[in-house]
Amino acid sequence: MMNMVEVRQLVSLISTKNYFPLKKASFMLAFLLSTFAFADYVEVEAIYETPPVITEGDAADDPAIWLNKNNPSNSIIFGTDKKSGIYSYNLQGQELSYTNLGRINNVDTRSMNLGDDENVSDFTFLFGSNRTLGSVDLWVFEDNKTRQKLKNNSWEVPSKPSFRGKSNIIVYGICAGIDPKYGLVAFLTEDTGPRVEVWNLTDNGLDLITTFNNGGESEGCVYDDFNRTLFISEEEVRGVLKAYRLDDSFDFSEPYIVDSREGQIGGDPEGVSLYKTSNNSGYLILSSQGDSKFNLYDRNYPYDYITSFRIGSSKSIDNVTDTDGIETINFKLSDEYPEGIMIAQDGLNKDGYKTKRQNFKIVSFKDVLDALNVPR
Repeated sequence: MMNMVEVRQLVSLISTKNYFPLKKASFMLAFLLSTFAFADYVEVEAIYETPPVITEGDAADDPAIWLNKNNPSNSIIFGTDKKSGIYSYNLQGQELSYTNLGRINNVDTRSMNLGDDENVSDFTFLFGSNRTLGSVDLWVFEDNKTRQKLKNNSWEVPSKPSFRGKSNIIVYGICAGIDPKYGLVAFLTEDTGPRVEVWNLTDNGLDLITTFNNGGESEGCVYDDFNRTLFISEEEVRGVLKAYRLDDSFDFSEPYIVDSREGQIGGDPEGVSLYKTSNNSGYLILSSQGDSKFNLYDRNYPYDYITSFRIGSSKSIDNVTDTDGIETINFKLSDEYPEGIMIAQDGLNKDGYKTKRQNFKIVSFKDVLDALNVPR
């Protein structure tokens, strides 16, 4: 944990920085879905997959990514085993480390360039929803130190976070953001309930800003920092994807319904991510869990539905079904990922006729853009 002097220094740097330039489906259902030929939607193939997670059953859940700006091909993929801890993988899906942390359900990251003219460093903030302790956990990493640990093969997520905030809800999902008024923020959703807590990093550590009602149980979410919009999926009873366009008051009283089961969502809407083509444009991507497809929407209001795709099987990697968390990033990471990457949890990880523990599949986003023939 950081001491109070370090906390104040970190928060001071964040607050003065301008960051704005211009319930799972059953395994039987998943099995049935995986046996159908999905000819009605474009398919892409994963080029890598991670090893199965350590826990049996519904365990792998949510990915996130740290972009190594100095050496993009040596970036880190984070993935949760929501019953036991956090994995770190390289871009080929090989395990770098595993930390037993308890029931960390979801994770998300934000990176910032902090410091003064004489001493500037990049920092990455990894948020996790800790269901074991009922808390929002935050790890802070100095990127140069992370690069050195990767070089020395000593990288791992520490067993204790830098900050921890005790939640008033049964914690579930989480997503992070950088807001012009509140700085580093996190949105924490409630299991079997409609509440969402909004946290930020202050001189006191992690503080609760407000709590709002999203109407029903929600897990997947993503915050569009530049457009100041929270996208959040409400699963279970209603099955809708919502957008909250926010201002300094952080008023969540008027959500906009982006899509529902009456539209392009099959079953539960789950993971949500952004693929940015510029500061303020790009695509919103949703895991439509019940029909094992991924929906693309315009990033900007009124968030028009564009198309859908599936992740099909290749000779060596099975197709993706019943997906929870997803993550995307638009950055040339390597020749294999010239236009970024997509990571998707696979709810039914098959090896031929054998069912293995769940894992994550990795897709070159160029393959998605080419297959869908949408603007870059």
